[in-house]
Amino acid sequence: MLAAERRDHLLGLLAAQGKIVAKDVAAELGISEDSVRRDLRDLAAEGLCQRVYGGALPVSPAVVDYGARRSVSPDGKRKVASVAAGLVRPRSAVILDGGTTALAVARALPRELACTVITHSPTIAAALLDHPHTELFLLGGRVFKHSAVTCGAAAVEAAQNVSADLCLLGVTGVHPDAGLTTGDAEEAAMKRALSSRAAETYILASSEKIGTASRFRVLPWANVSGLITDADPHDPVLAQLAALGVAILPAG
Repeated sequence: MLAAERRDHLLGLLAAQGKIVAKDVAAELGISEDSVRRDLRDLAAEGLCQRVYGGALPVSPAVVDYGARRSVSPDGKRKVASVAAGLVRPRSAVILDGGTTALAVARALPRELACTVITHSPTIAAALLDHPHTELFLLGGRVFKHSAVTCGAAAVEAAQNVSADLCLLGVTGVHPDAGLTTGDAEEAAMKRALSSRAAETYILASSEKIGTASRFRVLPWANVSGLITDADPHDPVLAQLAALGVAILPAG
């Protein structure tokens, strides 16, 4: 099989099965695992897969910069945001992560809702300035411009001094094997710090993130109260997550 044919075969497997296991492909094609790994390295370099131990997973489309992400699945994000905003109870405290889906949540919160919002996103804080009964706490630190949030040691330390009833957390990848992932190590650490300060954590994930993975793991499934997504309820990935005990809140 020519290299171009192997490439097409690997991409077809990724689309059909949601993952590639290098040793299985090598056995199927009668080639060495090293050859499969070289092919996967080339695909990863082109942004067509996310390499993991033993193979590869679909790469998340949500790792582009903040400006570009605004145009990715806006309807799906609004649906997820509507369900997430309904979890915020009057007089409760919520930690609201950064990102475009979390910004949609901020915009979906009723203007007269009396609550406390803790965030490390300047854009989310700005979106809530005209909510007269919302107490705002903005966590400072180095601004990570890719996602328009603060990260780093100062931001993590600030997060460790707050507590909340609820954390609404965004990720770029949701996969049964890889778990919850994002594209930057410091951002992943900040998300863990935020989640650890809340009684419950719900993941915000529009459909394009389901079944994909990014480089850095955020949280194990055991630390998550539920997943809010507009993905097709019959998506096999959701069935796998449900089998893992993940509570799924549909946002159809």
